[in-house]
Amino acid sequence: MHTTSTTFRLASHRLHRVDFLPDTFREHDLLWLPHHHQFTHAGRKRKAEHLAGRIAAMYALGEYGEKRVPGIGEQRQPLWPAGLYGSISHSETTALAVVSPRPVGVDLETLFTARLSDELADSIVDADEQALLRATSLPFPLALTVAFSAKESLFKARSTLALPLPGFHSARLMAFTTDTLALQLNPTFSPSLAGQCMTVHWTHIAQKIVTVSQ
Repeated sequence: MHTTSTTFRLASHRLHRVDFLPDTFREHDLLWLPHHHQFTHAGRKRKAEHLAGRIAAMYALGEYGEKRVPGIGEQRQPLWPAGLYGSISHSETTALAVVSPRPVGVDLETLFTARLSDELADSIVDADEQALLRATSLPFPLALTVAFSAKESLFKARSTLALPLPGFHSARLMAFTTDTLALQLNPTFSPSLAGQCMTVHWTHIAQKIVTVSQ
């Protein structure tokens, strides 16, 4: 599969980006993965996305001298080397990965359309959060995409402490700036983290939103 690798920084993290051409994917490309047998029945799109994500992860792990491809856990999560944390995300033909000595989550989303925003808004944010988003200088679809992505990356970073299926309303948007969001965790996410506020960093790249949380 043809891929192109680049990096960029968001907050204190170096993110590894892999752009790929799904049409160039071939079944034998998966043999590079030690766990390739787990994708025997997966669709072509899923295989290409997973491969691109693991390529990005390997670039990120290389910064720490690691050369093992992350496997897949019981909850379908990437398995990172002891002492390291990481996160992978992909959208369309782009994959991102980040690795850190501390818990970290990354999310990549394609900008919502106005129609999709109207359909999804109530499932992502409550009335007060919507009012906060509409009070920003950003178009609502962009602001909602950022909020959605921020909650996703926060959940990834703290997934080991989360209750099963916490849902988007288990984190509440408290503040929104040009490059950060503040999210407060509710007991429905994790009783041990309830009331804590987390900062999520975000950036806008073409039609993509990227968020990072730790």
